Amino acid sequence: MSITAPRGFRAAGVAAGLKSSGDTDVAVVVNDGPSAAAAAVFTSNRCKANPVLWSEQAIKGGAARVVVLNSGGANCYTGAAGFQLTHATAELAAELLDVAPVEVQVCSTGLIGLLNDREDLLGGVRAAVGALDADGGDAAARAIMTTDSVPKTATAGGEGWTIGGMAKGAGMLAPALATMLVVVTTDADLPADTLDRALREATRTSFDRLDSDGCQSTNDTVLLMASGASGVAPDVEEFTRALSAVCRDLALQLLADAEGAEHEIAIEVRGAADEDDAVAVARSVARSNLFKTAIFGKDPNWGRILASVGTTDAVFDPADLDVAVNGVWVCRDSGPGEPATDVSLEERDVSVTIDLKSGEHAATVWTNDLTHTYVHENSAYST
Repeated sequence: MSITAPRGFRAAGVAAGLKSSGDTDVAVVVNDGPSAAAAAVFTSNRCKANPVLWSEQAIKGGAARVVVLNSGGANCYTGAAGFQLTHATAELAAELLDVAPVEVQVCSTGLIGLLNDREDLLGGVRAAVGALDADGGDAAARAIMTTDSVPKTATAGGEGWTIGGMAKGAGMLAPALATMLVVVTTDADLPADTLDRALREATRTSFDRLDSDGCQSTNDTVLLMASGASGVAPDVEEFTRALSAVCRDLALQLLADAEGAEHEIAIEVRGAADEDDAVAVARSVARSNLFKTAIFGKDPNWGRILASVGTTDAVFDPADLDVAVNGVWVCRDSGPGEPATDVSLEERDVSVTIDLKSGEHAATVWTNDLTHTYVHENSAYST
């Protein structure tokens, strides 16, 4: 049930005609309370979609009763009419559910520059509200899919309380945040400021470490809503760990469904002077097209890894670096190590370990290989 696993939530997903395929394309998730505490993080892209502009302002009060999501069109760079449509969406949902418009978050995903049909979208909101159900989480998760091949859901929790989540995303996966719409729900009874701190910590080590193709979206939203319906106020650290587990689970599902990917790659940097150095090095390798094509070709070319490490400002000795691919230390002391022929890249999961030998800090960034299929899928996305 994902987002409706916690008590106090209903959801629905319906077909409104926004997708030419006729698939479901509008989802609504409602928090029936008693609490309306919420927190959210959004894309750091300066070019933001209309729903992000609306939701950033609406969430400032720390409350959200409803989120309306649509696939089929991003409602980004659609002019004044686009923001008016976002506003109308929030107002209609608020009217139908007897909440304030400012308590409605709005999310859209799809092609940039496409203005969704007003009547179709608002009709979809009406239909979704009419279909709301405590078992509607799976339908909502399917309705937000675009190029996704499967819905993404996850749950976790503790004694007497639960967290549920759903996500979409398969392309334009890059940090701050990765391209995604994510809704996370919980029946834990926690205030908005606590939710905000927990969410930022959870996204910092999950979605912000996902770097599939280096292309940052205009619509990224991760929303956390708490109903308080369990009556349980869990330990904040325990809640943050569970929330982080859900976010990490969803992030890795996004990675596994990345457009055209044949390998999922975990790049761990250890021995860093600080965490920022570890992330910078891992991200540099993750964004190297030469490295990513090598993995696609099943070629453990560690020279491409060192070349990417050297583009960063991290603290390390260029003459003293170690690199392992799938546990085989192919590079020792910045020179040849174990035979690269010992590395098998036949399986989808690939691990790269880079030891900077400069400290005690570590971090992991997740990426995937660059394939013919990715180029094909994105070469004519709008036509």
